[in-house]
Amino acid sequence: MENHANPGKTLMILTSVLVALGMLLLYSASRSISTIQTGLPVYIKQVIWAILGAIIALWLKDFDYRHWNKLAHALYFITLILLVVVLAIGTGRAGRWIKIGWFNFQPSEFAKFVLIVVLARYFSIRDVQRFSTLFGGVLITGIPFLLILIQPNLGTAFLFIMIFFAMAYLAGAKGKHLLILLIAGILMSPLLWMGLKDYQKQRLVIFLNPWKDPLGKGYNILQSKITIGSGGIIGKGFLKGTQTKLAFLPEFHTDFIFCLLAEEFGLIGVLVLLFLYYVFLTQALRITLTTQDPFGRLVGTGIMVMFIVQIFVNIGMASGILPVAGIPLPFLSYGGSAMLVCFICVATLYNLYKNTTLF
Repeated sequence: MENHANPGKTLMILTSVLVALGMLLLYSASRSISTIQTGLPVYIKQVIWAILGAIIALWLKDFDYRHWNKLAHALYFITLILLVVVLAIGTGRAGRWIKIGWFNFQPSEFAKFVLIVVLARYFSIRDVQRFSTLFGGVLITGIPFLLILIQPNLGTAFLFIMIFFAMAYLAGAKGKHLLILLIAGILMSPLLWMGLKDYQKQRLVIFLNPWKDPLGKGYNILQSKITIGSGGIIGKGFLKGTQTKLAFLPEFHTDFIFCLLAEEFGLIGVLVLLFLYYVFLTQALRITLTTQDPFGRLVGTGIMVMFIVQIFVNIGMASGILPVAGIPLPFLSYGGSAMLVCFICVATLYNLYKNTTLF
C-alpha cells in the first residue's frame, strides 16, 4: 500500500473482501451432505450476521474510541456476569452459548474485546513497571480466563494470555517481571493439565501422534491434512471439493474452513488469503504505531494481537502443526458472535485512525 493510503478505509475494504470470501466458502459448505438441514442455510445465516455487523460497524466508526475507556468497568462487570450465566444455562456445543430467542450469544467472543479495553485502561493509567501493577493485570485477565477455561474453551483462554503479555509489554512492563509470570505459568501447567477435560487432553496427545487413533481422536487432524493437500496448486474448483462435500472432514464450515479454501482454490487461494490478512494486519499495525494516546495504542495492540493469534492458531490447527483449539478464522468461519466482534474491532481501529495524529 502507498504511504498516503488511508489505513482506516483500507481496513474497511479488506474486511468487505474477507467477509465476501467467507460467504463464498460457506455457500460451498452448504452444498455438503453434512450441512443439509431444515431452516436457513449457513451462508444465509452468516449474511444476516454480516449485515448486522456492518450496521454496528458503520455506527461505531464514528463512536469515539475514548468512550470505551469510560465504559470499561461496566463492560467488564457485565461480561463476568454473562460468563457465569453461560456456565449455568449454556447451550450448544460445549455449552458456550446463551440462547435468546433465535439468537445464540457467545459471551467468550465478546469477552476478548472487553478484556482489551479493560487492560488498555488499566495499563494506561498505572505504572506498569511495578510488579504489583502487573500482577493486578494478571488478576483482571485471570478471572475471565478461568471462567472461560472451565466452559471448557481452552483456545479462547489461551488467546487471553497472549493478549495480556502483548499489551503489558507494549505498556512498558519490565522483561524480568514478564519472565517471572511466564515461568510461574509454566510451573502451574500441571494444575492446568489436571483441570482439562478428557477430550482436551486427548487432543493434545493425539496432536503428537494422530495415527495412534486414525479413525477416532486423530481423524480430524489427518483429514484436514488430506483435504489441504488434495487442493494442489490451483484447487479442485469452486463447489468441487470432495473431502468436504462428502463430509470426510467435520466442522469444515467453522473451525476447519481454511481446509475448504485450500481444497477448492489450492495453494493460490491460500496465498491470496494470506496476502489479504497480511495487508489487513499491516494497516492495523500502522494505525496502532502512529497513535499518540496510550489508551488508544494499547487498544490497537490488543485488537491486532487478537487477530494475529486467531489467524495463526486456526491455520496452524487446520494444517496439523498446532493442536485443535476451536478458534475461528476471522471473517471466514461460520459464527455470529465471532463475526460481530470482528466488525466491532475493525470499527474501533477505524475510529482510532480518525481521532489520532499520524506521522
